[in-house]
Amino acid sequence: PMKSKLPHATGSIFAIMSKMAADHNALNLSQGFPNFESDPILIDLVYKAMQDGHNQYAPMPGDLTLREVISQKTQRLHHAVYDPATEITITAGATQAIFTAIAAIIEKEDEVIIFTPAYDCYDPTIELFGGKTIPIQLRAPSYKVDWNEVENNITSKTKLIIINTPHNPSGVLFSENDMLQLQNVAEKYNLFVLSDEVYEHIIFDGNTHYSAARFPELASRSFITASFGKTFHNTGWKMGYCLAPKALMAEFRKVHQYTVFSVNSPMQKAIAAYLQTPEHYLGLSVFYQQKRDLFLDLILGSRFKVIPSEGTYFQMLDFSEISQESDVTFTERLTKENKIATIPTSVFNANREDFKQVRVCFAKTDETLQKAATILNAI
Repeated sequence: PMKSKLPHATGSIFAIMSKMAADHNALNLSQGFPNFESDPILIDLVYKAMQDGHNQYAPMPGDLTLREVISQKTQRLHHAVYDPATEITITAGATQAIFTAIAAIIEKEDEVIIFTPAYDCYDPTIELFGGKTIPIQLRAPSYKVDWNEVENNITSKTKLIIINTPHNPSGVLFSENDMLQLQNVAEKYNLFVLSDEVYEHIIFDGNTHYSAARFPELASRSFITASFGKTFHNTGWKMGYCLAPKALMAEFRKVHQYTVFSVNSPMQKAIAAYLQTPEHYLGLSVFYQQKRDLFLDLILGSRFKVIPSEGTYFQMLDFSEISQESDVTFTERLTKENKIATIPTSVFNANREDFKQVRVCFAKTDETLQKAATILNAI
């Protein structure tokens, strides 16, 4: 039999719970996708780009106008300059950007620090290239990083640290102090950083998104990955991008060129035009905060314990006062008996540590959130 390069890889929890939701006709708050439509203006722009004949290969690094607009956006929001020609690449979603960055720098025996609970694509990609994942467990309910613990886990083999802010699944933000500590550690031990910032435009309560781009020493050794699918409610388009200094981006593009070469042409044209109106992304925090607040108001009477999410479109619900079941068993039962699908969060933790918390996605219509609250309040 063939030897597996990923012997421990299981089905994605998102796919498993979405299938279970479909099988049991349950309301699906599990997978992180909006159940409302993309802006018709953006859809019209894609149609127009197709009509205008933009249907052949885009340039390998991406449509130049789109890269220029991303550069302007990054400069406006984070006062950081990325050269559209050499430091920005358009990717087939953020997951491809993450894969490509890891592929470009991780060699056999390299160690990579990740923070768990972690998005499920980091570890298998590290493993695929012969690297070793060193998980640092963030603890409920605050999910704050202990930077001394990080430093204690650095060895001569450590090459990369992966962070995710705003953080999925906890909804917690890295503070300015966190980013300064990260910069300090990366500099001291000469490490690369991969900053997964796919929820960059979904930040609540007047908080600030501290991008790795804001900190010059950190930016000089970082790949930053981002997602248009998350930002513009069209996860099925699989469009994202990566920012990195020229030397790192040159290595990134070598891998990118031989995996996807280039990504969807008409969509790049459309997004380039759509981004010219900053309100299209600057208004997202208010839009999603209204959904978060509505949802939290609706479940005030439930037995779930809640700390409001600081960013992303996810909310953690603590069920420790409802049940002592494992979160996996609890979510299965909720899906089958209560007809609501959520995500057990232990699957993202080191050693599957169970904090009795499930993750729900509130990127849903108000009607769906009301239905969900009615179910949750009855539990």
